Amino acid sequence: MARISDELPTLIAQEGPLQGQRWMLKDAAVVGREGNCDIIIPDRQVSRFHARFTPSPEGILLEDLSSKNGTHCNGAEVVEPLILQDGDVIQIALAQNFLFISSDATLPLNAVSSRDEPSEVGQFRLKLDKRSHRLWIIDKELDPPLSVAQFYLLELLYDRQGKVVARDELIEHVWSEEEAVGVSEQALDALIRRLRDRLASLDPNHNYIITIRGHGLRLENPPA
Repeated sequence: MARISDELPTLIAQEGPLQGQRWMLKDAAVVGREGNCDIIIPDRQVSRFHARFTPSPEGILLEDLSSKNGTHCNGAEVVEPLILQDGDVIQIALAQNFLFISSDATLPLNAVSSRDEPSEVGQFRLKLDKRSHRLWIIDKELDPPLSVAQFYLLELLYDRQGKVVARDELIEHVWSEEEAVGVSEQALDALIRRLRDRLASLDPNHNYIITIRGHGLRLENPPA
């Protein structure tokens, strides 16, 4: 197991146009569409100067620069500046996701840069790596990765695999308790359909997400 950086926190671009690229946060870094930003995302959903990462004595500070389409951390909108924690997922508008790795975190380099699966793949048909947000089914990796909302939905089912998870709990996990109040049943159903379609693209012969009427959902993840 090797460090991504021996001293510096690191951003890893996941789903989006910058997928696979990495930045070590030695100095403040502005993310945006403008050509003189430190991290340039060529997408019209991204504001010219969208967000900023700033090193501080407490850690890396993330702040939204009054962007039009917002900055989210782990699915929650960034309203006030916040200190990032190891493993946080940052979403810039709907255009680009980043995984944040703190300076004292260790992570296998192939978890973010190669296409090789981890050793755990093979125990079950579906394997979820929550650190790198990667997914395998029968040793085949899903590419492009799941969206943030799809990942959070599958994450909770994966943690409770074999058990039924109530729909209300799924909504709160995906959208956060504050935002969940305004989320409709139709929005959850649409998200479930999209997730099922993504899983079926790798394994069309097995239904991984089982609906238990009147109760919720269950992940059916048999041994490989």
